[in-house]
Amino acid sequence: MPELPEVETTRRGLAPLVEGRTVSGVVVRHRGLRWPVPRGLAGRIAGRKVRSLRRRGKYLLFDLGDATLIVHLGMSGSLRAAPAGEAPGPYDHFDLALGDRTLRLRDPRRFGAVLWHRGPPEEHRLIRGLGVEPLGPAFTPRFLFAASRGRKVAVKQFLMNAAVVVGIGNIYASESLFRARVNPKLAAGRLSRAACERLCAAVRQTLERAIAAGGSSLRDFVGSDGSPGHFQQEYSVYGREGEPCRVCGTPIRRIVQAARSTFYCPRCQR
Repeated sequence: MPELPEVETTRRGLAPLVEGRTVSGVVVRHRGLRWPVPRGLAGRIAGRKVRSLRRRGKYLLFDLGDATLIVHLGMSGSLRAAPAGEAPGPYDHFDLALGDRTLRLRDPRRFGAVLWHRGPPEEHRLIRGLGVEPLGPAFTPRFLFAASRGRKVAVKQFLMNAAVVVGIGNIYASESLFRARVNPKLAAGRLSRAACERLCAAVRQTLERAIAAGGSSLRDFVGSDGSPGHFQQEYSVYGREGEPCRVCGTPIRRIVQAARSTFYCPRCQR
């Protein structure tokens, strides 16, 4: 599933192509995404200028003045600049035309979304309850320590709670916890201030490194130019069950937490 690094990679690739451009048309080939694409979307968008392209959590926000086009990549989607004249494939459900440029949403599993919201995007029901941005100024060791007090849930699930902090999915939670030397089974409420210092830095470093590598491409994800990400080549623990830890040589273990695989080093993350 595209996580924060994949969505941010997409945003950075598309922003120079769309900001300041005027929407010339919309093509909806399949309305049945996670939520139905609004009817009459073309009439609402055509002629509007894209003032900016921002990201909030895993949502891409196209600022159209007094309204916002909200796009989510779902579990297997990608949003890319389609070459001129390229025929759409069977999973290409939505096109946003910007003159001589077209953005195309490809979503094989149709868990993505294309939504329209009039007014500030922060007021949309899917966005208003989101937690802090892990690469923003509000994500600090002090915040992490305060937010974790009294929490009995395992720290990995705590990190993946979008109401606390957004965009840290399964892969990057495992990688961040390894970098911070924190056991993923530890109750969040037992995090020390020192552990919060390490974990805050580890989350930032992991996400920034992943963005620099273009994200992870395990199955379907490609960036805005159609290129896959390469961060999967740098995983320390994720998907490496039984392989030696890159630090101490101990075999990496895999456990299941909340129906998701967790990978960790039992020695480095005691």
